[in-house]
Amino acid sequence: MFRILTCIAVEHDLRLVLLAALICFLSSYVAVTLAQRAAISEGMARALWLGAAGTSSGFGIWATHFIAMVAYDAGVVVGYDMKLTLVSLAVAIVVTSIGLAIATYRSGRGALVAGGIVLGAGISSMHYIGMSAVELPGAIRWAPGYVALSLVFAGVFGALSLIACMRPQPRARDRALATALMAVGVVSLHFTGMTAVTIEPGLMPVNDDTLISTGLMVPLIAVVAFSLLFTGLTAAIFARQAELAASESTRQFAMLVQGVKDYAIYMLDPQGRVANWNEGAERAKGYKAHEIVGVHFSRFYSAPDRAAGLPERALEAARQEGKFESEGWRYRKDGSRFWANVVLNAIHDASGVLIGYAKITKDVTVEKLNADRLAEVTKNLDLALENMSQGLCLFDKDERLLLANKRYSEIFGFSEGSVRPGMTLREIVDRGVADIYADPEVRPAIARDAYIRRRAAIQGDNGGATVDKLPNGVSVQLRYRMLPDGAWVATYEDISERLRSEEQISFLARHDGLTGLPNRANFNGRLEAELDNARRSGSKVAAIGIDLDKFKEINDTRGHAAGDEVLVTLSRRMQACLQADETVARFGGDEFAAAKRFEDMSDLTDFIQRIEACLNEEIRIDGYDIKPGASIGVAIYPQDADEIEALLNNADLAMYRAKDALTETVCFYEVSMDEAARSRRLIANDLWQAVDRKELQLHYQVQKAVHSGETIGYEVLLRWHHPSRGTIPPSEFIPIAEECGAILPIGEWVLREACREAATWGNEQKIAVNLSPVQLANADVADLVHRVLLETGLSPRRLELEITESTIIGDKERALATLRRIKAFGVTIAIDDFGTGYSSLETLRAFPFDKIKLDRSFMSEVEASPEAKAIIRAILALGHTLRVPVLAEGVETRSQLDILLDEGCDEAQGYFLGRPVPVGHIRPAMEKTAAA
Repeated sequence: MFRILTCIAVEHDLRLVLLAALICFLSSYVAVTLAQRAAISEGMARALWLGAAGTSSGFGIWATHFIAMVAYDAGVVVGYDMKLTLVSLAVAIVVTSIGLAIATYRSGRGALVAGGIVLGAGISSMHYIGMSAVELPGAIRWAPGYVALSLVFAGVFGALSLIACMRPQPRARDRALATALMAVGVVSLHFTGMTAVTIEPGLMPVNDDTLISTGLMVPLIAVVAFSLLFTGLTAAIFARQAELAASESTRQFAMLVQGVKDYAIYMLDPQGRVANWNEGAERAKGYKAHEIVGVHFSRFYSAPDRAAGLPERALEAARQEGKFESEGWRYRKDGSRFWANVVLNAIHDASGVLIGYAKITKDVTVEKLNADRLAEVTKNLDLALENMSQGLCLFDKDERLLLANKRYSEIFGFSEGSVRPGMTLREIVDRGVADIYADPEVRPAIARDAYIRRRAAIQGDNGGATVDKLPNGVSVQLRYRMLPDGAWVATYEDISERLRSEEQISFLARHDGLTGLPNRANFNGRLEAELDNARRSGSKVAAIGIDLDKFKEINDTRGHAAGDEVLVTLSRRMQACLQADETVARFGGDEFAAAKRFEDMSDLTDFIQRIEACLNEEIRIDGYDIKPGASIGVAIYPQDADEIEALLNNADLAMYRAKDALTETVCFYEVSMDEAARSRRLIANDLWQAVDRKELQLHYQVQKAVHSGETIGYEVLLRWHHPSRGTIPPSEFIPIAEECGAILPIGEWVLREACREAATWGNEQKIAVNLSPVQLANADVADLVHRVLLETGLSPRRLELEITESTIIGDKERALATLRRIKAFGVTIAIDDFGTGYSSLETLRAFPFDKIKLDRSFMSEVEASPEAKAIIRAILALGHTLRVPVLAEGVETRSQLDILLDEGCDEAQGYFLGRPVPVGHIRPAMEKTAAA
């Protein structure tokens, strides 16, 4: 080291040494700056920057060497061979450029070390070739150690210089360090190499033509070196300014990119690895920059997508097309997914070489959900539009169709596709007219009128409804709704069926559903109109009540279907025989009514005869001839009544009299009928209060065993002592009670009172209570019986309920079900008045009665009529066969009782055995029996 310092201080001109050092430092700075520019460039730009860097560094090294050589005092006259001097310059430039290229084009620390060694080799080669160009009188001897040390210095400092120069993001101090290391490498090589030189004086021929004098070389080298370095330095300064501007732009762009939080923005290298990472990417995907930079971007795809090669296809599409855009599910670090909009742009340098990809990803999950919901709503809306029962159209303010559903074309009969968006209202009207009217001459006028009507309806009936009847008979309800911008919505509904239904409903509201005849309300309206006409004209009006005589029998024997057929047939016949001012109506069931306005009585008689003929004519159903017949009552305005209600009521009274008469089928109203009806109404009113007024009383008629004469029970009979009318017989007030419904509370009182009384008797004798058909049909008799037995404490075995066959014939199934419930309590059931109904045997078969009560009509004839006696014998035999006891009613003589005894009758009751008496008359006998 001391030898080297001595060489510098003693053997060199320090002024020239400083000049050489300055040129070395400047050339090194220019070379470092240009090399850094080459490192961040691509293609031709990189080659140009490398060439400039190599030229600057090589020439600077060469200039440093020769100026330092001029500064060296060899003690003899020195010259320089021009050829070798130029060769050393060329070697310096070429080899130095190669070293810089290795460091630039290759990546990694090894490439930098290799480039530095080549750079050191270039410095060394230039130095020692330059030393071989020295011409002096003598010989140069080299110290191998110092030569080797100079080579080491050149290689080491060259490698260190390139390592500092080629850092990924070099800073100013890195540039200064690289410049210093390169300068030190050049200087240390030179002075260490010069220290190795020893000159041995001697004689050597010198060719002055090829030598360059030292006096000329120093200024020439200095001028050229400074010019070249100035040019390189200027380029470096401009490059530095451009770098600073680019760096500032890059910094600002990086700040902008890093500041974007709604988008994930990052770069990929050409292989698809993440090169950088912004805050938006961190927020969107959950990875920190250090966790994801260098990782392949396929990390964000699902496993199935990766297996399908979607990431690679995206890169390929971006390479081929320059841009790839798609949407799909992407995955975060925590495994959750989001719907992403992805844009992938391929980035190329100035020469067209792919340097990577810019990737922008946005989380559009909310937008997708909204879009999906909108799509679902749109789908459902389309589905709803296509399945609407109404036609729907939307027109813009220019009358052009924007939307029309399928139902619209169906209602108006348009063929599929003939009505399209964009058509005007007039075009649609023309199309519809053309489809309906074959004659082309009439189409324009019809279409014009139809269009005018449509426009008027649209403008005048905003929100209202109009009804058009199409030529094919379809009725369409049109509704229009104007929109603020002049557009409008139109709906079209086929209401043909609704109108038919409304007409049908209107018809049914005023007509009988089965026969089609006017109903009561319709008839009353027509009769009122006839009365008004009669009042003005002075004519008369007859109100006629009609009730079929055998309709119930027809229903019971032939079934309700046959009954309905009879009603329909009779209705058609009567309707067919009507003339002007004549009306026939059905009020319900087998009840009809008729009306006629007339001047002469013969006209009314003719009408009644026609009606009678229709009702009496035979009807053949299922091979049977049925002749219904009817009872007819007639009331005439104004003689019988002035008002419609009274007139109809009087006609009913006349009809009821005809029904009760044996020989008359037509009866005219008489005043006496009204009096009888008034009397029945008064009795009905009083019956409702009879229980509360304590006007009712129970009588008991004894029932005895025929063989022993033992009392087995009592039948409970009802008596009514009216405060003004006196005692009213049951045959008179019971039917009225059943008609008005008073039989329900009366029957409940009878049952409760009889059970309460019998519960006080100290024996096991039964009480028999009659049940009315109204009770069985309109009340829950089973619950009533059960409740009364619980309240009174009477044993069910002591209660016997008597019913007539007519009691159960109306609704047989329901009646028998009720009787079975009562029988299940332990109460016995007896069939009363047996032998008078047409289906008594069928009734016995349908229900296991506990007793048969033989009708009193047979006992009244048994003494004189063998037939009556035979019937009694047959009924008794039937009872024995069925093991059902038979009780004969109406025993009034000893002879009748003897006959019953001979025939084996079980039980009997009648005046001969005991009359019905109040309970006070039988209580002493019962007490006596109980005491015994």
